[in-house]
Amino acid sequence: MMITMKNLLVVFATLSLFSCQSDGDWAELFDGKSLNGWHAYGVTEGFNGWYVEQGVIAFDPSKRTEARNSSLVSDQEYTDFELSLEWIISKNGNSGVFWSVIEDEQYEHAYTTGPEVQILDDNYTEYIDQRGNKNRAGALYGMIAPSEIVSNPANQWNHFLIHVDQTKNEGFIEFNGTEVSRFPVNGPDWDAMVANSGFADWPAFGKSPTGRIALQDWGGRVAFRNIKIRELNQ
Repeated sequence: MMITMKNLLVVFATLSLFSCQSDGDWAELFDGKSLNGWHAYGVTEGFNGWYVEQGVIAFDPSKRTEARNSSLVSDQEYTDFELSLEWIISKNGNSGVFWSVIEDEQYEHAYTTGPEVQILDDNYTEYIDQRGNKNRAGALYGMIAPSEIVSNPANQWNHFLIHVDQTKNEGFIEFNGTEVSRFPVNGPDWDAMVANSGFADWPAFGKSPTGRIALQDWGGRVAFRNIKIRELNQ
């Protein structure tokens, strides 16, 4: 094929477009004082057990105002991002962090649409023996077990860095400074992972490239701090 000046200009313009893309600055998702920027999933009033105390976002089931699980979800939606946060869980506690959550009346809970990075007291051996390593702390819940067990015990702080890039089809989880999994986030390989999981019959699970971040209420005490995000491919 003959390369014309017009062809070259198109190539240069395309390369220029990609070279201009860069990753955004880190932005705080929690101001340390309030739940501004967050709301309880599916709840019209209040935060249903979520509150701020001593610079952390915490959940206490005894503070619920409605008899239902209500994950705390970001007001803003995200597509390509890195999320950094610290979490602490009570003894035998269970929680999680979701992305790409669709908030709609037809979906009762955040977990029916958003993939989860599991939060768990890893000394909760009864749970792990029953559910397996794909459900322990740092797992891509129900799909990929962490490559290493790096969690701190209950009532000690842990750190997640969750990388989700829909544009480049790239996801990974760093847990307490160690990369514990790497995976696609869309396309045939992602669809195959879902099809081989317990989410195969959930029609909206992991389907949306864009959605809310969610912190899970799963009935036990859990807290989060130093929550920040940066958008990729800006």
